Order: sequence, then C-alpha cells, then structure tokens
Amino acid sequence: CSRWEEEKKEDGVKWMQLEHRGPYFVPLYEPLPEDVQFYYDGKPLKLSLATEEIATFYAKMLDHEYTTKEIFQNNFFNDWRKEMTSEEQEIIKDLDKCDFREIHKYFVDKNMARKALPKEEKQKLKEEADKIQEEYGYCILDGHREKIGNFKTEPPGLFRGRGEHPKMGMLKKRIMPEDVIINCSRDSKIPEPPEGHKWKEVRFDNTVTWLASWTDNIQNSFKYITLNPSSKLKGEKDWQKYEVARRLKDVVHKIRAQYRKDWKSKEIKKRQRAVALYFIDKLALRAGNEKEEGETADTVGCCSLRVEHIQLHPQLDGQEHVVEFDFLGKDSIRYYNKVSVEKPVFKNLQLFMKNKDPADELFDQLTTNFLNKHLQCLMDGLTAKVFRTYNASIILQEQLKALTNPEDSVAGKLLSYNRANRAVAILCNHQRSIPKTFARSMQVLQEKIDAKKKQVEEAQEELKKAEDEFEDTKDAKAEANVEKKKKLLKRLEEQLARLNVQATDKDENKQIALGTSKLNYLDPRISVAWCKKFGIPIERIYNKTQREKFAWAIDMAGEDFEF
Repeated sequence: CSRWEEEKKEDGVKWMQLEHRGPYFVPLYEPLPEDVQFYYDGKPLKLSLATEEIATFYAKMLDHEYTTKEIFQNNFFNDWRKEMTSEEQEIIKDLDKCDFREIHKYFVDKNMARKALPKEEKQKLKEEADKIQEEYGYCILDGHREKIGNFKTEPPGLFRGRGEHPKMGMLKKRIMPEDVIINCSRDSKIPEPPEGHKWKEVRFDNTVTWLASWTDNIQNSFKYITLNPSSKLKGEKDWQKYEVARRLKDVVHKIRAQYRKDWKSKEIKKRQRAVALYFIDKLALRAGNEKEEGETADTVGCCSLRVEHIQLHPQLDGQEHVVEFDFLGKDSIRYYNKVSVEKPVFKNLQLFMKNKDPADELFDQLTTNFLNKHLQCLMDGLTAKVFRTYNASIILQEQLKALTNPEDSVAGKLLSYNRANRAVAILCNHQRSIPKTFARSMQVLQEKIDAKKKQVEEAQEELKKAEDEFEDTKDAKAEANVEKKKKLLKRLEEQLARLNVQATDKDENKQIALGTSKLNYLDPRISVAWCKKFGIPIERIYNKTQREKFAWAIDMAGEDFEF
C-alpha cells in the first residue's frame, strides 16, 4: 500500500514514535570590530554588548521603510532603553541624536563581500549548512525518516508584523533552551540541550504533531517546530482538507437554500448570520475572529465588519443593489470591491445599518462562534475556511475547462492555467505590490520582442527572395532552400508568439499573488489531472518544493479526476 494509506491509528493519536535532535539555536552575537562605531550627538560612544547587539538590529534596517515610521521608532527606542545599562540610559535619551550609519555600512559591505566570495568558499559554506541540515533537519516518525520544516529558532531582531501593526519595532528576544518545550516519544533518545543549559520541559504528547515549542515575547503566541510539508503527516492533513471541501459540494445547494430562507427570518440574529454566510460563500470573505484591541492591527473579517466598511448604492454603474466594500483584511491587505447583491440582502443590510454610527458593528448580533456552530450543524467539519477552499477549487476547475484549448501550444495552455489561477487569486483577494523590478524586467522582455520581430521580418524577406529564385530557376537546390527558409520563419514566429504570451502573462500578473491560492486553497489533484490530460510536464506548474508537498496528489490523481 502507498505511504499515504498505511494503517490508521486510534482517534487523536498522531504517532507512536518520535525522535529528533531538538531545535538548532542561531549563533550568539558577534561584537562589532573596534573601528566600527556608534555615534551619539556627533561623538563616538562605546556601547555595552547587549545594547550594541540591539543597535545592530536597527542599523541593518536603516534603508528599510519601517525605520521611517514613527510607531516603529518609538517602540524600538522604548525597548532598547530597557536593555541599556544605567550609564547608557543617562546619555542616550533621543533617537534623533543616534547615528547608526557606520554600523549600517559595515553590514552592507559584509553582505556584498559574502556575495562576491569565490565559488570554492561558497561551496564550503553550503557544505556547513548541509551538515547542520543533516543533523538537525530530520526526525524519525514511526520508523520513517521525515524532514522537519523549520528546525532553527528565530533569530532575535525587531518585530515587523504585517500591515500597520501597533507593535512594530519592539524587540524580539533571543530564544534560549530554557524557553523551549520538547516533545518526543518516551522511549526515544531525548534531545540534549546545549551545554550549560536545560529545557523548559520535556513532554511525551502523541496527540500533537509539533516537535518543539516556545512562546514569542511580543504576541505571546505559541511558536512551533513542525514537520516539512512533504512529510506523510502533513500530506495526509492536506489531503483531508480537500476531502472536506469536496464533501461540501454535495450539500452546498441545501446550505444556499437555507440561508436564502433565513433572509426573511423573524430573528434578526438569524438574518445577520444568513447575510454573512452569503458573503462568505459568494465573495470568499474570511470569517473574522474576535480579537484583543491594541494587540494587532485594525483588521476585520466578515463577522467583524463595521458600518463604515460598506456603502449601499441602489444603483451604480448600470447595476442594481450594489454594495461597496472597503476594509483592511488579514495582514492589512485592503479589500475593495463593488458587488451587485440580491435584493433581500440589500434590504437586510439597510436594516442592519439603521440608526448606527460608522464605528458600530454591522452584524452586531453575530459572533464567529455562533456562525461556526451553525456551519458544524450543516456539515461535519464545515467552517468558513472550507467555503474558501471549495469555491477556489471549483473556480479553478471550471476556468480550466473553459479556457484550455487542446490545440494550443504548451505556452498557450500555461497562459490559460495562469489565467484560471488568477481568477481564484482575485476571488480570494491575494494581492501583491508591483515588484520593484517589474518595469525593468518588462523593458528587457519588450526589447527581446522587438529584436525577435526584426528577425521575423528579415526571415520573411529571405523567404521571398528564395521563392523568387526558385520561380526563376526551378532547380532542386533552390526548392530545398525555400523549405529551409520556411522552417526558419516558422520557428521564429513560434518564438515570437511565446514571448508575446510571456509579456501578457507578466503584465496581468503584476499585482496578483498566485502562490497563496496554489499552495493553500486549490486541490492539487485538479492541476495534476489537467497536466496529465494535456501532456503538460508537472514541473511547469509546481516547482520542486511544491512537488514534494503535493506528492500525495501526484500519486493519486489520474487525468479524469473531478473535484
């Protein structure tokens, strides 16, 4: 039997045997050379080791947008001062008088030097990294040697957070063995902590899949070391996720009929739940959990939308009952969308907004918990996220059917694939900022296209000449020459077409992130089946890491797979 279908364990038990080396701790701080100095108020100032280390975190980020933000600067300076000696605290009282430029230059030069190392030196560094990977990067799980995902502790530094995070700039402390809980099997060789240290705790909990864990000092959230996505355990979990989404396919029409009925419910709570569910289903919005204020950036999901986040237009751009959404979603990514909704939804929204202030909750009777309990009743394992996975996968499958032309070249088919993937990324609002290098790389591509056009024109003239010559002489040599010129022209035209497809693809993709949906929301079996059906090499869709993660799907799916 394949490794995806070995014997099942009792409920809740994830493994029988787990043995590993524990996390790899990032090296300790190396002090700056004597000639690299920090200046305060124009004068050099020798810092104590702990203070100097934190100064380097800020110095390294001088050319980053973060260090221009006031909130980042204030959080950094507060945390930095806490770690200073009392003498340093007496002197250093103003960030504006601190000059980190010399330290910044030192790290920039060091980076450049590392990039410029000769090949043998780079190879030596790679071998050292590989040795650490071999020693710390694998564990034994139920007799299989499995790769670990992130086996190194995070280095200390300044917290960045995503979006306008209120804690940006705070000091992320160094993780010590004393912070770390180890999880392994009782009869395994228990990992040794680094010399002179001890673990916070050693556990033997086979109902969880993490190998080590600690609490991060900024968010107070748990951080885990887990298996690599290519491992059997993760693969099974991934496979199960898509199987749950496929089960939704059988009941989704019933669920839709139910929430439409609930739009007219006598209970306002049910109406709110039904409208929220409509948004989650139709627009793939995230549910939006309740969270502590001031702990995170002000982001919302469906259940936590406020009155100020939507505007109602009875008519707009030739459409009726338009809802205009504008809010910051997960990771402070702006969600902006104008959607024509069904009339009862529009009427309900007018009702929910009546007599409320902009900062009031739109769905004031609704909690994520109440919504998820309802979803669980509708189908075992159903959450708002399952709707995102289901709708994303269905759209990919339908778009691939609609867009793929079996007669197309491989490049043409891949453009169709990327267009189908883009439809999903747009639904899920997976944006990216236009890459800094975009204009330049587009220009390079355009130059290639222009050069190729010129070659095509020249080849057309050459062919014309050859044909004229054949007309005159009618000899075999001239005929062969015509054939040769025809072949050349055809090849050049194909190359030009390929470059044009590439340019279209690049341009359509400049603000859309395809990776998130490809890795998390799209059943890989749909893509594998498409590749097999149209004879596209799988490596044109998935890179090596992705092929390892989706090994289960490549194993399982034939060309007839239907989501």
